[in-house]
Amino acid sequence: MADKKTALVISAHAADFVWRCGGAIAAHAELGYDVTVACLSFGERGESARLWKEGKGLDEVKAIRREEAEKAAEVLGVKELVCFDLGDYPLVLEKEDKFKLVDLIRKVQPRFMLSHSQYDPYNTDHMYTTQIALEARMVAQAWGHNPGEKVLGAPQLYLFEPHQTEQMGWKPDSFLDITPVWDKKRAAMECMNGQVHLWEYYERVAQQRANHFKRNSGGQSGGRDCKYAEGFQSIFPRTLDEL
Repeated sequence: MADKKTALVISAHAADFVWRCGGAIAAHAELGYDVTVACLSFGERGESARLWKEGKGLDEVKAIRREEAEKAAEVLGVKELVCFDLGDYPLVLEKEDKFKLVDLIRKVQPRFMLSHSQYDPYNTDHMYTTQIALEARMVAQAWGHNPGEKVLGAPQLYLFEPHQTEQMGWKPDSFLDITPVWDKKRAAMECMNGQVHLWEYYERVAQQRANHFKRNSGGQSGGRDCKYAEGFQSIFPRTLDEL
C-alpha cells in the first residue's frame, strides 16, 4: 500500500471542490487514486443565498449544504469527504484546527494537493484557505512535528481556477482534459442546488479551457481534441527528465 496513489483537495466551502476541480477528482479517481476532500466550511453564511431567501435557518442551511457536498463527492468518486465545519465569512482556523489538517495530510500522504488561488479580493476565505494549505503542508514535512509519524514528502500544490479569474492574478500552467468524466462533473454540479446560477457558468469555463488545451497540445497541427478541461497553476517547480 506504500505506493498507493492519493490526492488531497482543500476546499474553503462545500461546493468549491465541485466547480473548480470536480473533473480532476473524477478523472484521477478513475485512474485509481484515492482522492480525499477536506471542506473547511459548508459555505453556510456566504454561499447559500438561495436557501436564506427561502427562510431557512442556520442549522438547516448547514445540513443541506453538507448533504449536497456528500452527494457530489459520491458522484465524483471521492474516497473520503472530511468536513471541518469551521464556519465561513470569515473562515478562521485556530492552531488546533491547523494541526487537524496537518494530521489529515500526513494520513493521506498525497501525491499532489489542490486548493484555491493565492489572491481573491472577492472572497478572502479562498486565499486564506490556500495560505493555510501551504502552512499545513510545511508543518506536515517537519520531522520535529509529532516525531515518529511519517512525514510528508513534497507534493505539488495546484491552484484551481477562481471565479473572475482576471482579477486574481491566477495564471494556469497546466490543463487537464476532463472530457471523459464531464458527465460526472456536471452531475456533481447539479447536486449544488444552493448555487444553481453557477451550473452553466462552470460549463462555459470548462469549454473555454478545452480550447486552451487544444491550442497547447498542438493547435490545428494535430493537437488532441478536447471538449471540456480544467486549468491549474502550480506553486512549486516541477522536476523533469525530459520535456
